[in-house]
Amino acid sequence: MTSARTPTGAVPRGRRAGRSTGDDRETAILATAERLLRERPFGDISIDDLARGAGISRPTFYFYFPSKDAVLLTLLDRVTEEANAAAGDVLDRLAEDPRARWRELIARFHAAFGGHRDVVLACAQVRGTNAEVRRLWAEVLERWVRAVQAAIEVERARGAAPDGLPARDLAIALNSMNERVWYATFAGDGPAVAERDVVDVLLDVWLTAIYRTTTPPPG
Repeated sequence: MTSARTPTGAVPRGRRAGRSTGDDRETAILATAERLLRERPFGDISIDDLARGAGISRPTFYFYFPSKDAVLLTLLDRVTEEANAAAGDVLDRLAEDPRARWRELIARFHAAFGGHRDVVLACAQVRGTNAEVRRLWAEVLERWVRAVQAAIEVERARGAAPDGLPARDLAIALNSMNERVWYATFAGDGPAVAERDVVDVLLDVWLTAIYRTTTPPPG
């Protein structure tokens, strides 16, 4: 999967320059934010809450982050980095066993996002009013769309998948479907697919859309 990571040497989104990613205070702020998101909506979390939970003063908080939105953006950066790392080279190995590899990819993304569902849900909830969250998610989604588009084109070129809708349009629809289905599952925002079933439900839709069958041929 194409990486959505911050380029090497760049300051991660929203964070003050000159701080180490391993800084204990920064880590404490991020851990506090994720813990509080399990308890209440992002809008109900204050900078004082974040500072107090991290064991620092409010002025010290601003030494690490310019705003609480910057904390959320950094958490989102980290979740998408984790998802990219989890995806690894799965798409490069599709021909080994397309059904198994697509399932592996969907399951790895489900685990990455499910493991940080409160961050994912918070970002989804503020995206309509927070332009930077919206831009970041659009950038990340575009990278995943391009990666899936390329994989579909390779599968068509080797004769495993039939021609049909433009590969990019199909990749956009499938990624957007995953986003909405996962949101409903994680939020309990019904109607929602049960979490134990969501990977297999998504897999069957992906296979049917790409291959017109749920048992595509290996290379």
